[in-house]
Amino acid sequence: QVQLVESGGGMVQAGGSLRLSCAASGRTFSNYVIGWFRQVPGKEREFVGGISRSGGSAVYASTVKERFTFSTDNAKNTVYLQMDSLKPEDTAVYYCAATRSYTYSRPEEYNYWGQGTQVTVSS
Repeated sequence: QVQLVESGGGMVQAGGSLRLSCAASGRTFSNYVIGWFRQVPGKEREFVGGISRSGGSAVYASTVKERFTFSTDNAKNTVYLQMDSLKPEDTAVYYCAATRSYTYSRPEEYNYWGQGTQVTVSS
C-alpha cells in the first residue's frame, strides 16, 4: 500500500508561482511513476504530467510545458511540482498519483491517489 499526501496549494495571482508537494509513505515505490492530474468541477481529470520515482525523464502536458517542472527528493520520498507563470485556467484541484504502468497519462492507469489540493489563480 502506498499513501500519498499533497500539500502546497493555495491562491495566487496570475503570473505567480506555487510549489506542490506529494509525499509518499508505505511500500517502497522506487519503480513507480508519480503523475499529477488536475480537475475542475464538471470536467474530467486532466493529465498534467509524470515523472519516474527515480527522478528520470519527465513528461508534461502541452498546456503546462515550459511553465511546470517536476523534481524529486528521494530522501524525503517526495515529488514536487513547481508551477510558474500561473494562469487563471490553471485553477483546479491537483492530485498526485502513483502507478507502475508503462503508460501513465490516464487516471485509470493509477493505483494510488492523494486527496488533492486546491490551486486558485486569480486574474
